Amino acid sequence: MKLQTLQDLLVHELKDLYSAENQLVKALPKMAKAATNESLKAGFEEHLEQTRNHVARLEEIAKSLDCKLAGHRCKAMEGLIEEGGELISEDAEDIVRDAGLIGAAQRVEHYEIAAYGTARALAECLGYGEAVRLLKETLDEEKATDEKLSELAQTTINVEAAELVAA
Repeated sequence: MKLQTLQDLLVHELKDLYSAENQLVKALPKMAKAATNESLKAGFEEHLEQTRNHVARLEEIAKSLDCKLAGHRCKAMEGLIEEGGELISEDAEDIVRDAGLIGAAQRVEHYEIAAYGTARALAECLGYGEAVRLLKETLDEEKATDEKLSELAQTTINVEAAELVAA
């Protein structure tokens, strides 16, 4: 796809997000299964449902813009998920693995925050009000997930993992 217009760039960004979210739909159950902290496991399961909604929103935007989102592979998400998978297979204490899973999940969230922010800005510039609203809704959810992960790490998981040093 040749990027000749801002519209082309927006579609490219949407395709990338669509691929990323669909990859995440497959990865989140593995992350939930690997998590031993019940709050972390529940957070991954909750975000899986949100991610399915993110895919539906992207499909709604694509329909309104009369474009197709399939056929693109987000290599960045592929790499982030691969790194998370490597962490899952590491020989680690459960709580330490959980701390690592939070880090892996936050890298994913930060990527999505940047990507949704870009897509929202492009849609706004092009005057696509409904797309802006839907992209902002997802962006807000991604930011909230990142904040929940930080809170869980700072108040529970990293604290418990740090106690292993003292033992």
